Amino acid sequence: MTAQSDEAGRVVRGRATLKDVAHRAGVSVPTVSRVIAGNYPVATATRRRVEKALRELDYVANTHARALRGHGARTVAFVLNDVRGPSFAQVAHGIEEEASRRGRLCLVCVSGGDPGRELDAVHAMRQQGAEAVILIGGVKDDEPYRRQMSAIAQSLDQSGSRLVLCGRPSLGESVPATVVQYDNEEGAYAITGRLLAAGHRRVLLFGGDAALTTTAQRIAGYRRALKDFGAAFDDSLIEKAAFDRGKAYVAMRERLGRARDFTAVFALTDAVAAGALRALTEAGLAVPEDVSLVGFDDVPPAEDLRPRLTTVHVPYEEMGRAAVRLALDRREGTTTGAEQRIVLGTHVVVRDSVARPPTVG
Repeated sequence: MTAQSDEAGRVVRGRATLKDVAHRAGVSVPTVSRVIAGNYPVATATRRRVEKALRELDYVANTHARALRGHGARTVAFVLNDVRGPSFAQVAHGIEEEASRRGRLCLVCVSGGDPGRELDAVHAMRQQGAEAVILIGGVKDDEPYRRQMSAIAQSLDQSGSRLVLCGRPSLGESVPATVVQYDNEEGAYAITGRLLAAGHRRVLLFGGDAALTTTAQRIAGYRRALKDFGAAFDDSLIEKAAFDRGKAYVAMRERLGRARDFTAVFALTDAVAAGALRALTEAGLAVPEDVSLVGFDDVPPAEDLRPRLTTVHVPYEEMGRAAVRLALDRREGTTTGAEQRIVLGTHVVVRDSVARPPTVG
């Protein structure tokens, strides 16, 4: 628990109470209750003082949460970018499976990749009394993000909840958060190495935004493999494209319209690979005879594509299960310490989409 000082210099420890808020605002406890409930007229100036005190003391109005717990409905919450993404869906399934096994219900929010919406969702989940709030997917890991997430982790911890970063980097050992990662860079290294071992030296890295942690880690693995295999890095072989099948198709068509200066494509997700495959086929190129193609994730449509896609398997469902398990175990006293962190392994799944380049005898 942390300590906060009120305007009179007195220390308020731990979770703020209605009485703490009333003292800070200079009003009665019933007045604070009326402002929170919003069902009784309160003078504008008074309401503003109370709302200011609520913010300053980080007060959680958890009447609804207590009511839920009184009926035995305990919850975990998760926030993801897009429910339609196969990798997000698999993580969500793992969360739901483990939450159900532990007797919890799931609350779900979709951010659409908007940091503001994600933040609003976290605050809403906290107000609902969720025992864990799980954030899924890559982010722009800059200083403002780290400050904001560290504050959220502290706030959730003080309210008896837990922040879980799923597929995101650690905020540091002193931050009370659970981190569930997978070996992203090593997976990219291994899949790039497979193409290089087959004789390819011009490998197009296709998809993603280098500002996002997920993409940046895969680029790092790609570059490390090039170095270890003695292949030169060429910045022109990095082609940005959204993690979306349709947009990847358009981006590959445009790339082929400029030049085909590569013999292999490392698509940063399987959905991106599917879009690339369509564009390559329409351009009269055969995979893998003319161009080799690999993906990342090992989710549908990896096995449904023709040829079947060689890709990197990520244990997304296990990530979801681990996120719930670790957060609840800590809450129940099974584990201790500020940060919990695990890294799950990845591996290459070899199928039919890689061959030696045509120029290699």
